[in-house]
Amino acid sequence: MKYRYRAGKYNAEKTITDGIKFDSKKEARRYSELALLKKAGEVSWFLRQVPFDCGGGVKYRLDFMIFWTSGEVTFEDVKGFKTATYKMKKKLVESKYPIEITEV
Repeated sequence: MKYRYRAGKYNAEKTITDGIKFDSKKEARRYSELALLKKAGEVSWFLRQVPFDCGGGVKYRLDFMIFWTSGEVTFEDVKGFKTATYKMKKKLVESKYPIEITEV
């Protein structure tokens, strides 16, 4: 069941899908796609809102960490608008951890 809330900052519309609250319709749509890929056997499992410590009290929350049945692990952030803060935190995470964040 989907519920809609008033558009927030950057016109993102909060949405509830499968009882989970998402910051945007785009993020909820990606969650639904990943759930279908899991049912199809392409994705083993995935995590939402994965926290990364950037140091100095700065935290970064990744939208999805995906574990594919091929053994590959990917890191995704669903973005409609890239803020300066997001760009800075993304660079910090990618420099501190051996990962590459893909923007969906």
